Amino acid sequence: MEDKKLEQNKPEDTSTFLGRSLLTGFIGGILASILGFLMYYFNFMEVSAKSYLLRSWTTAGWTDTWLGELVTIMIVGILSIGVALVYYGVLKKINSIWTGMIYGLILWAIVFVVLQPIFSKIPNLVEMEIKTIVSALCLYILYGIFIGYSISFDYQETVAIPKNESKKASD
Repeated sequence: MEDKKLEQNKPEDTSTFLGRSLLTGFIGGILASILGFLMYYFNFMEVSAKSYLLRSWTTAGWTDTWLGELVTIMIVGILSIGVALVYYGVLKKINSIWTGMIYGLILWAIVFVVLQPIFSKIPNLVEMEIKTIVSALCLYILYGIFIGYSISFDYQETVAIPKNESKKASD
C-alpha cells in the first residue's frame, strides 16, 4: 500500500475558507441589496441603497434607471466583502445566531447613525418614518445573521472540527 493520505483525511486549506467567507460576503451583499430594493419598491422603506451610494455623490440621470440599481447592487456586494472580512477576522469562532444578529444591529447603527451626515440625500433618523426604521433594522439583522452564521458555521465545519478529530485520533 502506498503512503498517500486519503482525500477526506487531508486538512482543509484555510485560504479556501477565507475565499468562501469573502464569497459569502459578496453574495450576502447582493441578496441584501436586492431585498432592500424590493422593500423600497413596495414602500416598506422611504430610502434605498441607491440613495446612499449613488444619489448622495452624483446627480447623473442614469442613477434613476435600472443601470443605477444594478451598479448599486454591485457596489453593495463589493462593500459587503469588507464586512465579511471583518466578521472573519474578529468573530468567526463564535458559532451563534445571536452574534450575527448583534453584528447586523451594529452595521445598522453605523450606516444610519454614524455615517448619516455624509449622505446628503438621506433624512436624519428622527425624521424617518417608523416603517423605514423597522424595515431597515430587520434587513440589517437578516444580513448580519446570513454573513455571521454562514462564516461561523463554515469555520466550525472545515477548520475547528477537523482539528478536534485529529486530536482524538492521536489520543
